[in-house]
Amino acid sequence: MTRILTFVAACALAILATSAFAQVPALEGTSPAEKARITALIEAAKGEGAVTYWDVVIQPETNDALTAAFRKYYGLPDSFKVNYQLLATAALQTRVEQEVGADKVTVDIAAIGSPSWVFERAAKGDALEYDSPQYQHYAKSIESGLGKKGFFAFNGAYLFVPMWDSTRLDFKGKSWKDVIAAVPAGRMSLGDVSKSAAYLATYAGQRKVLDVDYFKKLSETKGSFLVRSEQIASRVVSGEDLMTFTGMPTRAYQNNQKGAKLKFIFPEEGVVLLPQNMFILKKALHPNAAKLWIDFILSEQGQNLIVKGEALISGRAGFKSPLPEYAPPIESLKVIPIDWEKTSTADLQKLRQEWVGMFNP
Repeated sequence: MTRILTFVAACALAILATSAFAQVPALEGTSPAEKARITALIEAAKGEGAVTYWDVVIQPETNDALTAAFRKYYGLPDSFKVNYQLLATAALQTRVEQEVGADKVTVDIAAIGSPSWVFERAAKGDALEYDSPQYQHYAKSIESGLGKKGFFAFNGAYLFVPMWDSTRLDFKGKSWKDVIAAVPAGRMSLGDVSKSAAYLATYAGQRKVLDVDYFKKLSETKGSFLVRSEQIASRVVSGEDLMTFTGMPTRAYQNNQKGAKLKFIFPEEGVVLLPQNMFILKKALHPNAAKLWIDFILSEQGQNLIVKGEALISGRAGFKSPLPEYAPPIESLKVIPIDWEKTSTADLQKLRQEWVGMFNP
């Protein structure tokens, strides 16, 4: 009798478990093999109880939306924690390097728009090899050097372009060159290449289409040097600066949602696309939860949430942007080509010295 009761109880638990997983959106329409893979990851992630990621763009409101959708997508309990921290690019790089060097890794996933640095992390063995099923939708962007198969793709790409307040400045330019005389001296801001890895990467790309003489002329505008994109946008909104050389469409969107009238151009010479590459640290404390996070963020649902919240450009093939004005399809952009994997830290440092020599921030 006891054996019968035990068997019945086991069957009941199996039915309940099957029923519970039937409610998990991530399992809908998947193959038996993929269903087994995801189910195993979910169970392991529940045991881990959390995932930690650092990012340089995503704002708290977007993180909240992603966290809620992530839990629902995988049927995770409300007690499952998503620990998130927003850092400046250089600060994130430093902290990751310090943790890896000390062999005390606390972060599971780093997402950063510093492609050369991420390629170096993978080459040094700091990134966990994980070939997400979602990578098949990012094949073209990976092949073009904006990711690395089996290691990372990007949650969204951003760029820095000329931006201004249309209530204060009637700018009609189409080229990077039109910016030089657009505002009086001292009324333009520039991203500080001496302090920021993202602005440095942008400068590296711009130097493919703009020569040193151009930047010498730009230095004569006596602009102010800033780091945080939020501050750059707020100074344009307030009128402290009439234009910024390094505005983010992301910040234009977020400020315009609050009533601002910021405009920007994608210069005809091309733009430097900075992919926010996501990679799992090899010694991550929550590797199973991290794999689920990567899969979700790169899914169509995850991309919709990120683009709606941050106006980042998706690298997912066939993705229809919900904000085409601010985050157009990647295929529609004239992207300045640069081989990030072959652009070393030493190469970038030489360019930084070149820029500092001209601008003396």
